[in-house]
Amino acid sequence: MKVKIEIDSDSGFCNGVVRAVRTAEKNLANHNELYSLGAIVHNNSELDRLKKNGLKVIDKEQMQLLSDTTVLIRAHGEPPSTYSLAKERNITLLDCTCPVVLQLQKKIADTAGQIVIFGKIGHAEVNGLVGRAEGRAVVVENLDQTDKVDYTRPVNIFSQTTKDPDEFEQVCNKIRARMPRADMLTIHNTICRQVAQRHLRLSGFARSHNVIIFVSGKESSNGKVLYELCRQNNPRSYNIQSLSEIDRHWFKNGDSVGVCGATSTPKWQLTSCATFLKIHLKSYICSKLYSILYGNYSRF
Repeated sequence: MKVKIEIDSDSGFCNGVVRAVRTAEKNLANHNELYSLGAIVHNNSELDRLKKNGLKVIDKEQMQLLSDTTVLIRAHGEPPSTYSLAKERNITLLDCTCPVVLQLQKKIADTAGQIVIFGKIGHAEVNGLVGRAEGRAVVVENLDQTDKVDYTRPVNIFSQTTKDPDEFEQVCNKIRARMPRADMLTIHNTICRQVAQRHLRLSGFARSHNVIIFVSGKESSNGKVLYELCRQNNPRSYNIQSLSEIDRHWFKNGDSVGVCGATSTPKWQLTSCATFLKIHLKSYICSKLYSILYGNYSRF
């Protein structure tokens, strides 16, 4: 049995996450300890690596107990209340908010009237966006939640930067259909261009292989969206967080296997996955041959 394995060249950290991780690494190299307000990336393997170097993940309540220290703001961004708290507690901020998110925050702050945000309720980025709207925002997660919108008033709709472009279009179309007048709806295309391009390319990557191994932390919002995209294009797609979840029965003779991941998946984890598959699938092939010859073989 032969299996071809390819890593998706477009998968891996987005630019915002790369910047945040590098900033954390540089600071830890000089100080051996750094607080991060929330998980710097939704990937347990990468978090464990950073924690071994001194990264300490805290929440807003724990930040209220700190003073005279340094706290990193991750790429997702934060609401204005976080900056006020840092000033009160004499906390130095390493602000790694993604430039794309910063631009979106400014757009929302500068927009008057009713604001609709297509995004995941409670997501860190969405919380930051809602904070900039100062009580004028309605968060819509899906088509069913468009009833939250006040259709008697003009609507400005924005999207969380990592959402599926097709889903955003569907939500916009449903809201547009219910507006009394077309000029009452203004659509702001705020999905990150890098993320949008990844959706298109990943669809092709998923279709070009027999099996897709999608590596992503279970808490990654972007990971859930991209894995679903893979699954829609290739039913033999499997979402794993660690190598121990891989099942040898997923693979058949002659399969072409694609390894890919979310914007929160580091390149080193994709490489580790591909290497694991090359070694252990070969081992499985050898053990299966052994069983044919001698009647006994070991597990994957």
